[in-house]
Amino acid sequence: MPNTMDMYLATVEYEHATVRAFWQEMIGHLRGKPAQLLSFEDIRARLRLREELYRGLQDIPLEAIVGSVGRYTDFTNTFLPKSVVNKDRWSRIYAEVQGTMGLPPIEVYQVGEVYFVRDGNHRVSVALALGQKTIEAYVTEVDVPFCLNKTVVTSQMDAAEAYMTFLEETALRYIPQHENLMLSEPTRYNDFIGHINLHGAFLSECEECPVSIQEAATHWYQNVYLPAVMLIRKHDMLAHMKKRTEADMYLWLVEHLHQLERSYNGLVSDLTPALVSFLSKRKLPVPDELVAIAV
Repeated sequence: MPNTMDMYLATVEYEHATVRAFWQEMIGHLRGKPAQLLSFEDIRARLRLREELYRGLQDIPLEAIVGSVGRYTDFTNTFLPKSVVNKDRWSRIYAEVQGTMGLPPIEVYQVGEVYFVRDGNHRVSVALALGQKTIEAYVTEVDVPFCLNKTVVTSQMDAAEAYMTFLEETALRYIPQHENLMLSEPTRYNDFIGHINLHGAFLSECEECPVSIQEAATHWYQNVYLPAVMLIRKHDMLAHMKKRTEADMYLWLVEHLHQLERSYNGLVSDLTPALVSFLSKRKLPVPDELVAIAV
């Protein structure tokens, strides 16, 4: 048990931490950027997260912890304790860590590159107050079919939610090791859906039977999107489109093909002339092999 002096010093540290929490919240409020933790349940609902896999005991970076399962309103987004946090409990943990006991492992959910506390919010708060960089945690990974990092989860959740809705509607999230189809403009996933529906209509006509959007999406992805992405990579097209994705480039190419409505099944073979036009309009060098194919 911590002695009286250790508890007194820990209580003082708690008071200092709550004052810092107040100012962090006030500054965040005035800047329109609330200094609060993220709710795991909110993130899980928005991204339709379901599958879990226990990963065991690990050292995880404290800076990658962005939220909590049930205590996200009790701490700021840097885990400073608000006044609602029990002073005696926080102070006791702080005093124990300053002694010889150390911190027991916490429990977290891992979603992509970020973590949410299941159990151990006070321990995280104390560890950060003491300047620690990592903490031991029992990790349960929750599957997410794209790269989810701190930037995305804190400032780009609308885009991530739109992307996940698209992946769910088309069942493309279940294709093993699928390439990233994320667009920089979230409203444009309807364009992807349009392409898939058009592709489905073409397949239905060929097979003389209805094709579901999920079947159409899988066939489109494997036979149209992937070959286009391979061509985009071959000619390093993203080097000429800063802050854009392969999916953005694909949409540009499709929109550039005036013959799409008449010969959708010729999309892949028609991509090369579109690439030549793209390079030429921007006065960029056109590879000889690309010109030969286009002609």
